[in-house]
Amino acid sequence: MRETGTGKCRPGNSGETILDVAKKVLHTEAEAVRALAEKLDSTFQQAVDVIHDTKGRVVVTGMGKSGLVGKKIAATLASTGTPAFFLHPAEAGHGDLGMVTERDTIIAISNSGETEEILNLIPYLKRFRVKLISLTGNTQSTLAKVSDVALDVSVREEACPMGIVPTASTTAALAMGDAIAVCLLVKRGLGEKDFAQFHPWGSIGKKFFVKVSDLMHTGEKLPLISLDAPMSQAVIEMSSKRLGHAIVTDADGKICGVLTDGDVRRGLEKWGGTLFSLPAREVMTKNPKTIPHDELAAKALSVMENFSITALIVPDGEQRPLGIIHLHDILRQGIV
Repeated sequence: MRETGTGKCRPGNSGETILDVAKKVLHTEAEAVRALAEKLDSTFQQAVDVIHDTKGRVVVTGMGKSGLVGKKIAATLASTGTPAFFLHPAEAGHGDLGMVTERDTIIAISNSGETEEILNLIPYLKRFRVKLISLTGNTQSTLAKVSDVALDVSVREEACPMGIVPTASTTAALAMGDAIAVCLLVKRGLGEKDFAQFHPWGSIGKKFFVKVSDLMHTGEKLPLISLDAPMSQAVIEMSSKRLGHAIVTDADGKICGVLTDGDVRRGLEKWGGTLFSLPAREVMTKNPKTIPHDELAAKALSVMENFSITALIVPDGEQRPLGIIHLHDILRQGIV
């Protein structure tokens, strides 16, 4: 029996510790992925070209652990601009074949290349005259021979001591799927903004789609003070609106300056207690930084970082305050 708390493995394993076994697993899987790079040739290029030229979608299929890998590959393809979905090979014969069209391309994953459910599916897929790409560990298998393109994802050994549990082989297949997806992304010339279109609720999507108008404070939440208002009133306004800022406006309601917590601290150092009787015009910062309401929030963050400030005024077309956006509003949205 394994000794409790010692990390020793069962007898017969040459005194290997759990950490020894874990390291061996990681080294084996890393070697399996590294070896894939040595196998890449024109066949891989052909597979990428077939998928790139597909008019419909990429249909990924696989059974068991290969099916789980297939789901991830389909998800990665879809998220990088290649429409794709996973088709369970056992469910396909019970109606799900209706999701396949003549415009699609199939990626079938089977380490042995002899998975019964996959092979049973092939004749029906061929009726659609679709292209078939296989990811298999046996390039002499039935699946490889009936494929238009067969990619070799074979591994020297699995990572488990028995050499039978799908470990290194599934890692290799997954890595090959990632290589295909990234090559397609590059071939299509997609950039970060294109990627964001597929992830509108993630931090990348927010960076490209959330605008200043979506986050700015408006209406009664705006901290406003007139040019001649005493600083005692300005501090109350700043405190009640909890933004650490007050927008100073003239008699026409146009923006003249801004009062910040920093202005108040510097004013106390300069004037002491008499600060609170001074008009806002004497203490305010003139020519405050502004940003258009339709600008991206990410741009507002960049401006704040550049000038080491925590808020920007949003003016309307006549330089009246439309809103104010604070650093915390942006960071709360996960825009960094």
